[in-house]
Amino acid sequence: MLRLHRTAPSAGRRASAACLALLLAACASAPVAPPAAPAVEPAARPAPPRPSAPLPPPPASDAPLQARIAAFVAQPRFAAADWGVQVVALDSGTTLAARQAGKLAIPASNAKLYSAAMALHALGPDHRFVTRLAATATPAADGTLAGDLVLVGGGDPVLGLDAEGRADTGWADALASALAARGQRRVRGDLLADETLYAGPPTPSGWEAADLLTAYAPPVPALSVQGNAFGLTIARDGQACCRFGVDPQAAGVEVLDRLDHSGVGATDELGLYRPLGSSGLVVHGRVSAAPSVRGFRLAAPDPARMAAALLREALAHAGIVVDGGIRVRRWPDTPVPAPQPLAEVASPPLAEIVRRALKDSDNLIAQHLWLQAGRAAQAAGSCATPGAIPRTAEAWGRCALDALLADAGIPRDEVLLEEGSGLSRRDLVTPRATTALIAWTQRQPWAAAYLDALPVAGVDGTLRNRFRGTPLQGRLRAKTGTVRYSNALSGVVTFAGGRPLAFSLLLDRYEPPRDAQGRPVGPSAREDIDALAALIAGAGGTAGSDSP
Repeated sequence: MLRLHRTAPSAGRRASAACLALLLAACASAPVAPPAAPAVEPAARPAPPRPSAPLPPPPASDAPLQARIAAFVAQPRFAAADWGVQVVALDSGTTLAARQAGKLAIPASNAKLYSAAMALHALGPDHRFVTRLAATATPAADGTLAGDLVLVGGGDPVLGLDAEGRADTGWADALASALAARGQRRVRGDLLADETLYAGPPTPSGWEAADLLTAYAPPVPALSVQGNAFGLTIARDGQACCRFGVDPQAAGVEVLDRLDHSGVGATDELGLYRPLGSSGLVVHGRVSAAPSVRGFRLAAPDPARMAAALLREALAHAGIVVDGGIRVRRWPDTPVPAPQPLAEVASPPLAEIVRRALKDSDNLIAQHLWLQAGRAAQAAGSCATPGAIPRTAEAWGRCALDALLADAGIPRDEVLLEEGSGLSRRDLVTPRATTALIAWTQRQPWAAAYLDALPVAGVDGTLRNRFRGTPLQGRLRAKTGTVRYSNALSGVVTFAGGRPLAFSLLLDRYEPPRDAQGRPVGPSAREDIDALAALIAGAGGTAGSDSP
């Protein structure tokens, strides 16, 4: 059986970049509208495996820094909001400043700090995820397979993506070439896509309907490919409207044109709608009369089927014919019995995958990390709580989190996460827990991989365009977080010759003031977060280290 490792961009066929970089926040079960945060009932959680020790009381704070933080958050525009702040010196463990550090708040993508640590803790930075090709029967000497060909998902979050995150079919070409090298020429049965590795539904808990059509909130099955997303283009040439493009075609999306073709109006009034579980994408509203091309990145309705379709194209390109159709095996079905291994492709090392998850704040990858850590915890017996045994990979992820919190000495009730990305508005953490997590990661064997995965201010990832031209550029590494009314920034700041500080800033339930016309007045929430981070970084000089 041939095994291939993916560590660099593949030379395989690459999907063309047919889509523009415009992302539509559309509803998967309702017409397009700005997403709201409706009240929801909290999900049931497994019982805690064992109590963990509380965090020690904070030592004496840095009084000047504490006063500056208090003055900053006391500005009148924050009267109805909640600020949570914790600043800790990593070299001594001294708490330099804290404000509502033990109060729960929505972390948004700061939750990825936990799922990344969970995966590195459970699996190690060198772990790879494997996608396998197998058969339900032994291939005959004449190159014919009488049974089915099975593509088995191993939970690889970056299958079908090159090192830059671009669509890449090299994995499918590699599997097809390996099969052709064995003399395989025909499959009499079907091509099966097996996504049963993860017990439970593919949509993470707490993800809202308003997100599920978008590329940042796709389904997360064990057989994922090309970020589980596809591109849609809508083109108008003069009075002719409209031409639709889907890339890749393997996404299996049928565009249903419900547009007003009158050409009346100077502006677009476009809407996209796809019922959950359907491959039919309804395009409704109106496109302005001017010639134009509009592009969107959207969630693929059935990633496992899409992966199988991409593989079928590669097989045909390699001269291998599949007589049957494509079928998908899903939970709660059992895995396809396929005792004959044929070939496999392995993911890049986990350290690189974690880097992508944190640098780019990738929800799909982060949820895979949560689920994979959960599977490891379940296999190790961490989920064997009498009377409350969770039966889904996502619930097992909570078991993995509980084990990590116990090891790090972080109280379980200060980290209430139900999925790995932070997209759920039901996720809650405290700044105190997050700084404790960061400090704990820096005492682990994989500390360098974790720190290297954080975005660098003014340099890369989601901090590429923040803190540029300031003393913090290149010296602050942190995870960003944004959902409606909540912003977060947590990480490490270090000065030349100075002490490293771990910090966590959570601004919750905040909407910047607006004028009578509804336009924002004053700094944005992100700008306020950055201003407070810069204020805190000044402590790097006042607390016994060199100023930047």
